[in-house]
Amino acid sequence: MTVLDWLLDSAPAIRWQVLRDLTDAPADAVAAERARVAAEGWGARLLALRDPDGQWAGGACFPASGWDGEGGQPWTPTLPTLALLREFGLDPASEPARETVALVRENCRWEYDGAPFFAGEVEACINGRVVALGAYFGEDVEAVVQRLLADQLDDGGWNCWTEHGSTRSSFDSTINVIEGLLAHEQAGHGTRQTTAARRRGEEYLLERSLFRRKNTGGPAQDGYLQLSFPPQWHHDVLRGLEHFRVAGGSPDERLAEAVAVVRGKQQPDGRWLLEDTYAGAVHFPLEDGDGRPSRWNTLRALRVLRWYDGQVG
Repeated sequence: MTVLDWLLDSAPAIRWQVLRDLTDAPADAVAAERARVAAEGWGARLLALRDPDGQWAGGACFPASGWDGEGGQPWTPTLPTLALLREFGLDPASEPARETVALVRENCRWEYDGAPFFAGEVEACINGRVVALGAYFGEDVEAVVQRLLADQLDDGGWNCWTEHGSTRSSFDSTINVIEGLLAHEQAGHGTRQTTAARRRGEEYLLERSLFRRKNTGGPAQDGYLQLSFPPQWHHDVLRGLEHFRVAGGSPDERLAEAVAVVRGKQQPDGRWLLEDTYAGAVHFPLEDGDGRPSRWNTLRALRVLRWYDGQVG
C-alpha cells in the first residue's frame, strides 16, 4: 500500500482533502467526497454528539462539567468541536451545518461574560478562532475582528494575556489570530486594515522562523517542533506552514528552517507520526496515539511540501 492509498483508506474528512490537495482530482469528485463528511465517519459522529440546543458538552469553551480532574483542558465543548468540523471540511451550506450554527448563535454563551458565541470573548486566541469559524460558517464576526485589530501589540502579534498587562506577543495567540483574519479575507470581508494587521502578525512569526526566540535564537518551546493534531489553540511549525500555504504566493525564505524540521520528520515509509497530543478529554480518538503514523500529519506535511517545493523548486 502506498502512502496515498493509506491516506485514502480513511474517513471522508481526510479523503476529500487528499483528492483536492495531493491528486488534483476533478472538482466534482472532490465535492462528492466532501458531501459525505456530514453523513459518514468522524463528521457524522461529532454531529451525533451535539446537544439538542446545538452546543457540545453544555458550553462554549470552559463548561464547569467538562474538566477531566487531571489538569487537562476539555476539547469537547462547542468551540473546539466546531473548529474540528471546520478541519474536517463540513460543508457550511449543508443542512446539518446550517441547523447547528443557528442553534449555536441562539443558545451558546461564553462562560467568561455570557456574551453570544459569535460576539467573541476577551482572549485573542479564542477570538481568532471565532473569526475563522464565523468566516467559514457565514456568521457576522465583524465586531470580533475590530477587537483583534485594537488588541494587536507593538511587536506585531497578539497575546491572550493582554487584558492582564502583557505587552509581548505569543506564537500561540498570533497563529490563531492570523488564521482567523486570513479566513475573514478569503471569505470576501477583508479590508486594507485587516490585511495589514494579518501581515504584521505573519512577520512576527517569520522573524522567528516560526519557532525561535528573537532575542536568543533558541526554540521558544520544544512543543513548537512537535506535530500534533488537532492543533487546538497551540502553535507548531506545521500549523504555521499550513497558514502560509493557505495564504498562497511564493514562500518567504524565512520558512526554510521550519520546512526542514517538517521534512526531517518524515519516516522511511514516507509517513509522519503523531507527536505530543494535548492533554484533555476528547469526543473520540482520531489517530492511534503518539509515536504512531498519523494520517492527519502526513496529509498536512505532504501538501505543505508540495506547495513549498513547487514554488521554490
